[in-house]
Amino acid sequence: MTSFTLADLERIVAERGAASPEESWTAKLLAAGPERAAKKLGEEAVEAVIAAVKGDREELIAESADLLYHLLVVLKARDVALRDVLSQLEARTGRSGLAEKASRPR
Repeated sequence: MTSFTLADLERIVAERGAASPEESWTAKLLAAGPERAAKKLGEEAVEAVIAAVKGDREELIAESADLLYHLLVVLKARDVALRDVLSQLEARTGRSGLAEKASRPR
């Protein structure tokens, strides 16, 4: 088991985002704007879905890593802290997923 966390990844995204776009993929994505980062997130989500449907475990692991990374880049681009997302998830754990989903505005 690894001790690496999403908080570690968030910190790395912030550090690399502060670098020069010529030196860092993260900085390059952030410099291109939230729309570009979001497009890349969408591409990675599709690739993860394809891997899951194919049943390719190793590809799903790799694409899931890409997906999580790109999600954190999008959050950074929109100035949303991971702790805010985790707080939302925590708030949802007090009730079943079906009840939570039913309570959302349509």
